[in-house]
Amino acid sequence: MLVTAQGVERIRTTAESHRRIAIVEVMGRHSGYIALGTAYGQPDIILIPEHPLDINLIVERVRHLYALQKNVVIVCGEGVVDEDGNELGAVSTSMDPAGNVLLSGAAEALRERMIKELGDRYFQLYRRGSSAREAIFTRKVGHTQRGGRPILFDRFYAAALGAKAVDLLVEGRNNAVSVLQYHSQNGFHVEGYDANRFRDRWGLIHARQMHPAFYDPLLMKPSRIGIEYLLPIFTDAIGNDDAEHMRQTLFNPGNLAQPYHSINTDVHKRIRYLDPDHDSRD
Repeated sequence: MLVTAQGVERIRTTAESHRRIAIVEVMGRHSGYIALGTAYGQPDIILIPEHPLDINLIVERVRHLYALQKNVVIVCGEGVVDEDGNELGAVSTSMDPAGNVLLSGAAEALRERMIKELGDRYFQLYRRGSSAREAIFTRKVGHTQRGGRPILFDRFYAAALGAKAVDLLVEGRNNAVSVLQYHSQNGFHVEGYDANRFRDRWGLIHARQMHPAFYDPLLMKPSRIGIEYLLPIFTDAIGNDDAEHMRQTLFNPGNLAQPYHSINTDVHKRIRYLDPDHDSRD
């Protein structure tokens, strides 16, 4: 969510300077947690898969905001659905590496609907472009949001989850999983659950959707409870060590001449060295 919030913040610069309407699509499939977290980037509208779009409300809000500030930034979860509950983006016949049907084009589909609803004349009157198609653009944050240095919250609870997994094994609970839970009174805490509790009667595991109480569908922003949920994740998320890490790594002069290197690279090199049958072409 840190990367997506930063992405929204940077898109705002372009939208504001060129007086555009930007639709930023984020990952998450049928769950709106990532989209909700972009609130730190201060988008004007957040659309989540758990709540069907109200295109009339969206267009009304866009008109109001554009008249006020001459730019609008909308965050769109990739799995958002229309008024009838159908996925807004085109569903392809391709599959991702995890075996899920690829979802593509949610932001583009929303853009087409907004072009139709707003029309060219709207932007011509504002002298902001010759057409709606020119004034409205889309961007996908994509896989960049999955990478980079984990924030303090991630590092702390990753260690706690790992410790809980070891405790479960010591207790003899082999078919169990450590999970991070949230309660409005107790906040975040780690618990252990029987893995079968995540399966339905047919043995399938389904995506964990965002609780509807976290979202205000009229404001199209996090609700009060949603804000309370986000606060402990990002409060003091960036420490002095994170800033120092960026200074020492991202802008290290050696990066200009040296190839990429990581622990994974070292491990792979040693595997190749120790395995005489390893194909050198791999």
